Amino acid sequence: MKLTILGKTREYEEGTSLLTISKQMAAEYASPVMLAMVNGKLQELRRQPVDGDVVEFVTMSSENGIRTYRRGVILMFLKALYKVLGTQGLEKVRIEHTIGNGIYGELDGVLVDADMILQVKQEMERLAAADLPFEKRTVGTEEAQEIFRRHRMFEKEKLFGYRRVSKTNIYSLGGFEDYFYGYMPATTGVLSVFDVLPYDKGFMILVPSKEAPLKLPEFEERRKFFDVLQEGSRWGQIMGVETVGDINDVLAHGELQELILVQEAFMEKKIADIAAQIKERGNVKFVMIAGPSSSGKTTFSHRLSIQLKTLGMKPHPIAVDDYFLNREDTPKHPDGSYNFETLGAIDIEQFNNDMTALLEGNEIELPYFNFKTGKREYKGNKKRLGPEDILVIEGIHGLNDALSYKLPVESKFKIYISALTQLNIDEHNRIPTTDARMLRRIVRDARTRGAAAVDTIRMWPSVRMGEEENIFPFQESADVMFNSALIYELVLIKQFAEPLLFCVPKDAPEYVEAKRLLKFLDYFLGADCEAVPKNSILREFIGGSCFKV
Repeated sequence: MKLTILGKTREYEEGTSLLTISKQMAAEYASPVMLAMVNGKLQELRRQPVDGDVVEFVTMSSENGIRTYRRGVILMFLKALYKVLGTQGLEKVRIEHTIGNGIYGELDGVLVDADMILQVKQEMERLAAADLPFEKRTVGTEEAQEIFRRHRMFEKEKLFGYRRVSKTNIYSLGGFEDYFYGYMPATTGVLSVFDVLPYDKGFMILVPSKEAPLKLPEFEERRKFFDVLQEGSRWGQIMGVETVGDINDVLAHGELQELILVQEAFMEKKIADIAAQIKERGNVKFVMIAGPSSSGKTTFSHRLSIQLKTLGMKPHPIAVDDYFLNREDTPKHPDGSYNFETLGAIDIEQFNNDMTALLEGNEIELPYFNFKTGKREYKGNKKRLGPEDILVIEGIHGLNDALSYKLPVESKFKIYISALTQLNIDEHNRIPTTDARMLRRIVRDARTRGAAAVDTIRMWPSVRMGEEENIFPFQESADVMFNSALIYELVLIKQFAEPLLFCVPKDAPEYVEAKRLLKFLDYFLGADCEAVPKNSILREFIGGSCFKV
């Protein structure tokens, strides 16, 4: 049979698997091959191509490739864990969060210690060296529920109680069976770069990044970030809503409205607590708010301002974007496009001069950036800070002290905000926070800009790159972190996002990602948004907000 690979026509014997071909071509790729794109469709390497297929191998250096690597390492970890511990006393294994290159999890019923983790790691190394296959079989949904019940994976059993499809795929490694959202590597042999260590009350599985897939970076401690993630998880446990099956139960039993009210009250209390901290400090004049795309920064700023007003303060919004350099002075990417996300796109000197003048009690005229003309303008917006006045400054560089280098440290209160999803699909499948944020962005872009989902998906990698460079490195410097994720939001976003995702053309490069997101949303039951308060952060994306967002 003839296949087109890397732009060349190559001949192979009939029945040759993609795995065999990928091994033969390994030297032509800088990192291990995980999957294959066959005629534009993502496939596992165990598949056999047919004559005339166009094949593109997917390596660890891609998003789909590194996701597959992580799933393989998690399944290998679970297999090794049960080999070391057996089932006695082990009630549940929970894969909870991703923190940098680490995947955090906890064990119910078993104390995690260094010796046990070392044994698990050594067993994982043995499994990787053995180059064992990840086997996949298709079973009926009811049979899958019985399998998970037998294995005491009750969250998976509950999840499949809401599945509409009649069949599902189950993976096994050396006899250990599990279900995973997404494809698996062909064998354990490609999973040679990893580490496992005890962390907090659980364990941390370390994996490489797609930028450096052959090297395991040193684990970067992000304690504040971890604590916020843990707080979200603990709250979900208290509410009895930890997984997709749980939120579907809430919906099926008519209890969604109460959950929405409790979640929104909890969020309002957190915002009120932040306002109280600002008031208590006494000398804060600049509240600096930063966070990645689709975190709900604008709505949060409005709600924080309301809470500050209740404490007798007078907040005034300032957008760092109004200090953009004129378009002709904006830095550019290597491809010639404007780089609006770099700190160099901001007139830092003017920003600091204006803020310093305000701090000294002087009156200034604030600029307005006209995005249509690409020019900074002045329209008579004059400002002077009185004793109770405080500026609420929103911008992606808010946590970077290089933006506000002239301002005294004690005058600034820095807030990091992000939508850190506390809901997981089941015990072993987490929901990436980036997926929830991208769905928010897809819905908002369509509503406010008339943008198609294909456009949002296309630009998302560049958005993520900007976040990695300009936001995440500074998150631990925040005075407080605020989690804007709503435990109920995906059952509502589903109704808005699905029609948009179905419109992504099948021949578009973004179709694979759209299909993945559609499969993800299919886990959820859907609900209308009538019960969502008008001041909810979710309204910033689905519409109907009482704020100008």
